[in-house]
Amino acid sequence: MVAKYQKYILNFKQPSGTSRGVLTQKETWFITLEENGKKGIGECGILRGLSIDDRDDYEEKLQWVCENIHLGKEKLWESLIEFPSIQFGIEMAFESLSAENPFELFPSEFTKGQKSIPINGLVWMGDEAFMKQQIEQKLAAGFHCIKLKIGAIDFDKELALLRFIRQNYSPEQIEIRVDANGAFVSEDALLKLNQLSGFKIHSIEQPIAKNQHDIMSELCKITPIPIALDEELIGVFSFEEKKALLQKIKPQYIILKPNFIGGFRGTQEWISLAKKHQIGWWITSALESNIGLNAIAQWTYLQNNPMPQGLGTGALYTNNFDSPLTVSNGELWYTGNVWDFYL
Repeated sequence: MVAKYQKYILNFKQPSGTSRGVLTQKETWFITLEENGKKGIGECGILRGLSIDDRDDYEEKLQWVCENIHLGKEKLWESLIEFPSIQFGIEMAFESLSAENPFELFPSEFTKGQKSIPINGLVWMGDEAFMKQQIEQKLAAGFHCIKLKIGAIDFDKELALLRFIRQNYSPEQIEIRVDANGAFVSEDALLKLNQLSGFKIHSIEQPIAKNQHDIMSELCKITPIPIALDEELIGVFSFEEKKALLQKIKPQYIILKPNFIGGFRGTQEWISLAKKHQIGWWITSALESNIGLNAIAQWTYLQNNPMPQGLGTGALYTNNFDSPLTVSNGELWYTGNVWDFYL
């Protein structure tokens, strides 16, 4: 078996704002495997300043993986515990190599185009006019669940945007999720949660920064809005650490990004714990290209979660790869099998 890796820079169509800054590019790496005339591909992607494996030795570790590919998927996964995005890329590459079609990793009614995955429409941070424009576009496109990034502009203006939605659409018509990306300071987090609750919010992701477990646990007890952990899961490697975190904080939901939390195997561990502790969950893209998004979507469908997933990110880039993934009326479909990525 021969393994190679290649870096690829994804360019955003428009600068995309979060509470940590504005994104214009996204780095990703593709691992390709070749054996007996067959090829497979996996995607390893990081977000600078957020991924736990945003490290100086990242490419060195990719090179090590390629030189030691003979160890196989399981041993490599164990050796890459501090590099969750490479764990994901390796899992994906081996699944791709063993599949009849390297882009159809998990055949199902989804890949046959018979069933779809409900998704949320993502609204990026920006000025009031820009965010309102995005909201109207998502609603016009048939989304029944939208997710707003909040915490970057004036909070009163963000409340005004939510008021605009609720004046025109009831909770039955539009489900609203908000993502603070840890932007609230702990001292006024509860006050802001109470203000948000008047707009019938489905949930809020990561209201305060990670690693404030006592404060987050208390918030989850008294919050008027269900809290979903996101960044809190990053860097929690062992099964026992995951179990301890959920038992300590007791969130209402967890958000699962395979590239951040150890691929499919790491994600499955979180799901099993969430089910045991009656915690809801859904799966979200970490802004992968359509190569990685394709694998995540196919795997997600098999998990039989009826909630809207966070997988509508394929149209963010100017230089993404044409794929069968299409969004229609707030649902992700797999239509045909046309790719412009050549192995």
